[in-house]
Amino acid sequence: MAVRLSDDFLEQIRDRNDIESVISGYVELKRRGRNLVGLCPFHNEKTASFTVYPETSSYYCFGCHAGGDVITFIRNIENLDYVDSVKFLADRSGIKMPDDNLDDTVHEKRKLTYELNRAAAKFFHECLFSEKCKEHLQYFVNRGLTKSQITRFGLGAAPDDWHELCNYLVSQGFKKDDLVRADLVKLSEKNGRKNYYDNFRNRVIFPVIDLRGNVVAFGGRVLDDSKPKYINTGDTPVYKKGKELFALNLAKNGNNGKLILCEGYMDVIALHKYGFTNAIAGLGTALTPEQVTLISRYAEEVYLCYDSDEAGQKAVRAALSLFSKTGVKVKVIMLSGAKDPDEILSREGGKDRFQTLLDESLNAIEYYLYITKAKYNISTADGRRDYLNEASKLLSRVGAIERDVYASKLADELNVDKNSILTTVDNNITRANRTVKREAFKSAQKEEREIQKSFDPERTKNLRAAKAEDILLISILNNASFYNKLKNDLTEELFITPLNKRLLSLIIGRLDEGKSVEISFLAPHLTSDEMSVVAKLFADISLVSNTIDECVDCINVLKKEKEKQNMQTPSAMGDQDFLDFFASLKKSEDEKK
Repeated sequence: MAVRLSDDFLEQIRDRNDIESVISGYVELKRRGRNLVGLCPFHNEKTASFTVYPETSSYYCFGCHAGGDVITFIRNIENLDYVDSVKFLADRSGIKMPDDNLDDTVHEKRKLTYELNRAAAKFFHECLFSEKCKEHLQYFVNRGLTKSQITRFGLGAAPDDWHELCNYLVSQGFKKDDLVRADLVKLSEKNGRKNYYDNFRNRVIFPVIDLRGNVVAFGGRVLDDSKPKYINTGDTPVYKKGKELFALNLAKNGNNGKLILCEGYMDVIALHKYGFTNAIAGLGTALTPEQVTLISRYAEEVYLCYDSDEAGQKAVRAALSLFSKTGVKVKVIMLSGAKDPDEILSREGGKDRFQTLLDESLNAIEYYLYITKAKYNISTADGRRDYLNEASKLLSRVGAIERDVYASKLADELNVDKNSILTTVDNNITRANRTVKREAFKSAQKEEREIQKSFDPERTKNLRAAKAEDILLISILNNASFYNKLKNDLTEELFITPLNKRLLSLIIGRLDEGKSVEISFLAPHLTSDEMSVVAKLFADISLVSNTIDECVDCINVLKKEKEKQNMQTPSAMGDQDFLDFFASLKKSEDEKK
């Protein structure tokens, strides 16, 4: 990382952006002793495992192992690079960035991509009202949109031309390779010749706008039934698929803690047209955990409004599974008599009809009972039995009050004894708990190993050494004076695992220069994953050594581990090395005699 920011500046950023106040803007935190806890914003969970440590200005999640300082938090929560994260906090606290000390390569690419997207959005919007795109405008008119609605969403049109957007943007001073990086233009090379051509052609255009008002991507739909029906912007410096939501910038405010999650752009626009301005949609991919986490920051309750076909209902079940790991309440809108919300709203009285469906929406257990019941013929004894067996498994996943309520409903509906249902449910719970505990333990162990292995593979091969290294690192981070007493023995060469070795180099380099090793000063030199490792060290108080002797013991452990690594086994030796090794063994035996 080529960012050059002074310690004084980073300290100013940290002091003016207290980690508790910054994170509490995204996470509901509750005090627990000297620290604060909340539901992690980086993965879905029901039990709080996300901890903020005000004393060290750091955070760490014991569920997904994400951690770092306040800059790392903004970097991950806002999907920014390091420089933009610093600028975000600088703007938040009214601090002027020292632009002359920055290497802004990544930042400039992002800034340029934003400018390109803004220029492209303007181009598409103007094309929509031109003679060459009258069919595109008619498409929106036929869908019942007015000019004000078209303007509100910044809708546009891509002409039926291979190079018009490319030529326009080049005429505005942009370079073709930057257009390719923004995925506005494609590049093909044949026989040594480069051919640049527009990515979006002869389509109506839906711009994707992030929460800060930047155009980050585009979706393009054909006017007929040709394939592919939609094409969407790929990954760019400002956009990652599966991390944004259409119209969240409009729906996030004034929604009373409720959002309507749809499948398509037009569903959202139609709902906004009829006053349901809290509607949002995914972007051409299945709902992702990142999108669910983003939604949970702006809503306490979500209504799933997916198509009534099998594909739509499959998406409902997938979404319910993702939301079940959060504290967000979820309901399913059953679009009876129509394929999608746009179809309902376009009818006479459509707004009132949709409001009724919204009011009658089913919670997760009601939805699963509904689709389960549809699989069986409950007019027969076998059908009722099979339905009740499957329904009992569903009730085993909910709380005691819900179990009692729905057991009563099932008993009345099927004319069976409520206690029989609850007994079956209790048996299912006992079996499920044993399985869940066993699988959760295995999964947590595997996940932590895989995360660590992905960017620090040597650690899993040298666990004893890694533990000793951890103790030394956290001891020095918590008590810098230890380093002066250990520096003769504590060198980079002593460490075995590459990541810890790099951390040690960074730490002792700063200490030798008389600089602080607080977590904020380490951040510019580390990736987000590496910052999580450092945050875990700060979080794991049990590792802190209170005496020099304990640190010396760790150094001795590392020396022994190093000796083991340096020893050659006979199978790995060359011919001469083997003969020398054999001679030394024979000499040792002779001396013993």
